[in-house]
Amino acid sequence: MMQLTAWAVLLPLIAGFVLLFARMGGLRLQRSLNLLVVLGLVFMSIEMVKVSVTGVHQVYLAGNWIAPFGIVFVLDQLSALMVLITSLLALAALWYATAAQYDRQGSHFHVLFQLQLFGLNGAFLTGDVFNLFVFFEVLLLASYGLLLHGGGRLRTKAGLHYVVINLIGSTLFLFAVGALYGAVGTLNIADMAAKISVAPAEDLGLIAAAGLLLLVVFGVKAAMFPLYLWMPNAYAQTSAPVAALFAIMTKVGIYSIIRVHGTIFGEQAGDLANFYTPWVLSLGLVTLLLAAFGVMAARGLREQVAYLVLASVATLLIGVGLNSPEALTATLYYLIHSTLIAGGMFLLADVIARGRGVAEDRFKSAPIMPNAILIGSVFMFGAIAMTGMPPLSGFFGKVLILSAALENTWFFAILATVLIASLLMIIAMARAGSLLFYRTQPVEVLPGEPLNRASFSAVIGLLAISPILVIFANPITAYTEMVSTQVFDNATYIEAVLSIPATQRVE
Repeated sequence: MMQLTAWAVLLPLIAGFVLLFARMGGLRLQRSLNLLVVLGLVFMSIEMVKVSVTGVHQVYLAGNWIAPFGIVFVLDQLSALMVLITSLLALAALWYATAAQYDRQGSHFHVLFQLQLFGLNGAFLTGDVFNLFVFFEVLLLASYGLLLHGGGRLRTKAGLHYVVINLIGSTLFLFAVGALYGAVGTLNIADMAAKISVAPAEDLGLIAAAGLLLLVVFGVKAAMFPLYLWMPNAYAQTSAPVAALFAIMTKVGIYSIIRVHGTIFGEQAGDLANFYTPWVLSLGLVTLLLAAFGVMAARGLREQVAYLVLASVATLLIGVGLNSPEALTATLYYLIHSTLIAGGMFLLADVIARGRGVAEDRFKSAPIMPNAILIGSVFMFGAIAMTGMPPLSGFFGKVLILSAALENTWFFAILATVLIASLLMIIAMARAGSLLFYRTQPVEVLPGEPLNRASFSAVIGLLAISPILVIFANPITAYTEMVSTQVFDNATYIEAVLSIPATQRVE
């Protein structure tokens, strides 16, 4: 089982190199190999969830070096959940990319796709902050290539902004890591948590400053105010399958806050315990309002979906900022919903853009698209899910987060912000649906492409997650409750990582 943890990271890396040489066999071979590997990752991640349900942390010591001296990978319920969500999203995005021929638009799409999964899975499973930085850089390098895949002036411009802001974030990450290492002498997350709990008073200021700097870095990854300006344009300008896969990218920042700050600045951290949570909560509220205004002001559907992703990130930040097991239970439920539904909406926006011809996804009157009734019905379903209207899972996720906030002193501010933002987003999506599907121009020949049913199946598969989350809400929330309980049990995590002997690595 410990080896399973390592294979979730190694398999995409090996597959990336294999696909590089498979280019000589043609695109069909690359597609087959890539789909096979991603399917393998789906089944592997399901097995990882099964293993994690036992509540035992699976710790893999790379090179058989014990923590904190070597590279450590840790599989627990939270990391297993994130790897599963990533695998499911990757399968849908890859299926759409192959069915809609997006992988023909440039070189090395399949190689970069697997390297992106390597960086994502590594970030979710690593047990130390320095290797988190390394995996951040891997996934960012792959994402640069995927973002620019296919070329184009607007895509290149958006990619430049994306690269610059993330390079600044990477530089700040190194500063934060250096400060923390200078203060506590380790970068292993469990060891840092143990040492910060007994750190001398004169070092607490430096540790707190480094922790806030690290929060800025994770805020860049999560697109938290005021560090979100790069995200909407980048997500709107890239290709649909890449944007769908990028729906998990902002969640890496959310995960890192939960894992790193939640562990090293947990209840055992003394004077620094949970000092970051008011920042996360307040910035989450501001981000949500600005995201709602962005949804209202969007000029096209892809841009609007990008701002809806930003709104979902803000909602997750609010849940994390509440800092309670109940709030984290609700946050994880909403994370599953928001990630997979956002991926489906990016793909749906591309279907609509292809069907409308030269008008693409812009909010202006155009001739009716082929299969408008079917696509419009799916759009209405997705809009209800994304904006959090009943009876779909977005509504239940927001209600759970608001219920967890009842005892918080900021409750009325949270309630007002969530309700106002939701109302603005509902109005904006209703207007978008009206412009796209009702204010159409009569023509004899439909201008757009006919519906590609093979690629459309990926949209249906992702959006179907919402009713599944509602139908099985009880067992799913029971699982997320179990995950949140384990996350808040920092002592068990620290003991599991620091107490495992090197000889156990090969069991």
